[in-house]
Amino acid sequence: MSEKSSGGAGPAQSAGPGGTDGPARPAGPEGPDGPPIWQSSPPGSIYDYIHVAAFSLGPDGRIDRWSERAAEMLGIPARYAVGKDPVAAFVPDELQEQARRTVSQILDGREWTGLVPYRTRETDEGAGDRARQRLAEIYVMPSETAEGERAAVCLVVDVRALRGIETDLAASQAVFGQSPMGFLLFGTDLRIRRVNERFATVFGGPAAKYRGGGPHDFLPRSEADRLQAALRRVLESGEPVTEMQLVGTVPPAASASVSAPDGTAVAIPAPTAPEPPAPAAGDADRRRWSVSLYRLHGASGRPIGVAALAADVTGRRRAEREAASARRNLALLNEAGARIGNSLDLETTARTLLDVAVPQFCDLASVDLYQGLLAGDEAPPGMADGSAELRRVAFASAVSDAPLATTTCGLPEGECGPVAVGAVHRYPFNSPCAGALRTAQAQIIPGREGEERAELGAVVHSTLAVPMVARDTVVGLVQFSRTKGSEPFGERDTALAVELAARAAVCIDNARLYRREHERALILQRSLLPPGDPEAAGLDIACRYLPGNTATEVGGDWFDVIELPGHRTALVVGDVMGRGLRAAVAMGELRTAVRTLALLDMEPAEVLSALDEIARGLGAAGGGARTTTRAPRSRSAAPADAPAGPAADAPRPGSGTADLSEVYLATCVYAVYDPVTRRCTFANAGHLPPILVEEGEDALLLDVPPGMPLGVGGEPFEETEVELPDGALLALYTDGLVESRDHPLDEGLSAFRTALSEAGRPLEDVCDHVLSALDTRHGEDDIALLMARVHGLPKDSVGDWNLAPEARSVSRARELARDQLTDWGLEALVDTTELLVSELVTNALRHGHGEIRLRLLLDRTLVCEVWDADLAQPRRRRARDTDEGGRGLQLVGLLSAGWGSRRTPRGKTVWFELPLPDGDTALPDPADALLSLF
Repeated sequence: MSEKSSGGAGPAQSAGPGGTDGPARPAGPEGPDGPPIWQSSPPGSIYDYIHVAAFSLGPDGRIDRWSERAAEMLGIPARYAVGKDPVAAFVPDELQEQARRTVSQILDGREWTGLVPYRTRETDEGAGDRARQRLAEIYVMPSETAEGERAAVCLVVDVRALRGIETDLAASQAVFGQSPMGFLLFGTDLRIRRVNERFATVFGGPAAKYRGGGPHDFLPRSEADRLQAALRRVLESGEPVTEMQLVGTVPPAASASVSAPDGTAVAIPAPTAPEPPAPAAGDADRRRWSVSLYRLHGASGRPIGVAALAADVTGRRRAEREAASARRNLALLNEAGARIGNSLDLETTARTLLDVAVPQFCDLASVDLYQGLLAGDEAPPGMADGSAELRRVAFASAVSDAPLATTTCGLPEGECGPVAVGAVHRYPFNSPCAGALRTAQAQIIPGREGEERAELGAVVHSTLAVPMVARDTVVGLVQFSRTKGSEPFGERDTALAVELAARAAVCIDNARLYRREHERALILQRSLLPPGDPEAAGLDIACRYLPGNTATEVGGDWFDVIELPGHRTALVVGDVMGRGLRAAVAMGELRTAVRTLALLDMEPAEVLSALDEIARGLGAAGGGARTTTRAPRSRSAAPADAPAGPAADAPRPGSGTADLSEVYLATCVYAVYDPVTRRCTFANAGHLPPILVEEGEDALLLDVPPGMPLGVGGEPFEETEVELPDGALLALYTDGLVESRDHPLDEGLSAFRTALSEAGRPLEDVCDHVLSALDTRHGEDDIALLMARVHGLPKDSVGDWNLAPEARSVSRARELARDQLTDWGLEALVDTTELLVSELVTNALRHGHGEIRLRLLLDRTLVCEVWDADLAQPRRRRARDTDEGGRGLQLVGLLSAGWGSRRTPRGKTVWFELPLPDGDTALPDPADALLSLF
């Protein structure tokens, strides 16, 4: 029997005109359906997949014909088959009996089909013959010989090939019937040969509807052209195309009929939960697909078409956009957290918020804060209904340098226009902005079409009005606006805007509270400083105080000029360690204590010792003095410019003493200048040393023992006495003048001394020159500067006499006083001075001992001093009507502007002071004063 050509090596597989790579051109008549007949079939026919062989059985049941394909497929050469009994030769022994019955039935004229086990004979070199059992499917058809005898023709099919075809058919059916992805099969003419049900479900209609069509039947023209070109390129080159993005629309009915997908690579028009924001109405049926193309080949390797796998990635892309938006929002919040709140300045914080939001989040933005809150009113009228006055503190725009006004939240009628930064305004009660302030809820305000004037906000098409809420209090309003061309605000944008506004609101409220405390502390501190330009005998005084900037809490720097008896002057500069209102209060307490101690006419070291006890008492519970603890000796070796930190002297945890915030430490330098002797006595409590500039000399740091800061305790303070020549310049200062983050202390002191070397100009000019030459704009700390130029009292303004301790010295004292006042031209004061000098000298004779000294000093007032060697201080008392004495000090108090006594190294000094006559003020009459005592 002959075999049909099936692409094997038989003579029937001769190449036609088209070769083996393309369809053969017809060379004869065509069949009913068009293909040519009586021509060699090209490679790629069904026989390339199904291997068929044939043999025949003779009337005797033996094999009389054995085809070459049978020998090739079954592995049994013809020499082992022809003339053999197939049962005895090939069937296993245990199956031979059943096989003989079957062959007998076949020879009786019965058709039979079934699986037949058989043995092959393979010969390996060096291994002899061996048998191997296989399985074949045989179709037996009865036949007759020319003599009319019964025979049979047998067709053999390879079972393995059949099983492979069955598996391929199942896989094909799975792709076309069960795959969740859209599948299209294009022929070599780029026409659709087949689509699966999923594709037909998405685009509507049965799958057969699309056979013979092309990309233009279900895609827009531009996208169809792209797909057509890609199909042609894949078909010609064999290079696959992966994840080609196509955009198109699907019929609304098909879109509505498709069930929810899993959100990944599926051919479904829309994903399921979580549902993103609804797309615009025009994009409701718009879909995006990811298409992969690859060329298909037949068994012989000939291209037979292009397969396309399409996945609807609309949901995936939407999720990607949402994820990208979430990442941008998170990055924006991170940036806001890192930048907002770095400053305690209201305007800076508001500007930082807008710098973060524009243009990353919106195109225009503004911040309004309640004017009353900025002014210090905790509950300004109108806050409850949103009608209170607001001040525009910041504005930012990516589209215009000038502010734009949106009429949706505009000003009342007649006041329409942009609100400038710094302007005070209010929103109408029924406006969305007032509603946002009133309800503390964000409002989305759509833009208006057809605005009459573009400058009034026609460019803005969406605005978010977000109240700024801090600690359950609305402090202001921030508006975010987007211009036409940007996406309008949605729910996600609203949540982000609320979070941004909340973060900024807390920082702005902190800045507001800090500013309020800073202003109060500054007012308190300034009220405690000397008013105007202080005056002192023998000194020209100039002073400066510069508070730190608003980002720095008020410090405890202070200075003071205190007039002492005998035309002496106390110069004080101090610095309380710490900042804020507590430091300002502590500074006020210490300054008051200094003035009180100075009026007691104590020595500088004694004043600092008493201040140390007071400072230690300030930090103790109940204000009592703390137990004295001796400071480490190593602290005394520290340089004068190294302030003692609280940690060094703070109590250890668990010790039960005051908390660190209750420890008051301060540095202070206290100097007393005597214009008569031109000598100045210094005592230092951990402060920077004074600087002295003599005429024609360089500035010099005075060697004053630094001592321990006030509040440490345990160490005595030392005094240093320095003679100051006329014209010398003395400078006392705090560390803020000479030290900052960018300039170390040594560098600052050097610059300060250099600036003071040009001290020949007026003292006020010297102060200004120092502040301009040094880095005083850093704002990190307060700056206090006290400068004094020494003049001293002229010799002709001093009258000084020693008197013997005898009764006639009283008249002698009156005579000396009269003559001196006459020389000074103060005849108006002669009577009063004689009377008071007589009283003081008499008291020195009666209650004191030793030599008596009388001194008259003339400067802005007249001062009279009487010295004796007795340490007992005079005590003023009220004399009874029957007492003969006890009225002398009362008389002194009545006739003088002030009187007192002080200890001296060798006794005491009692003094009184009289104002100089100015012609307008009447002097007290001594006679009236005497009569008033009785």
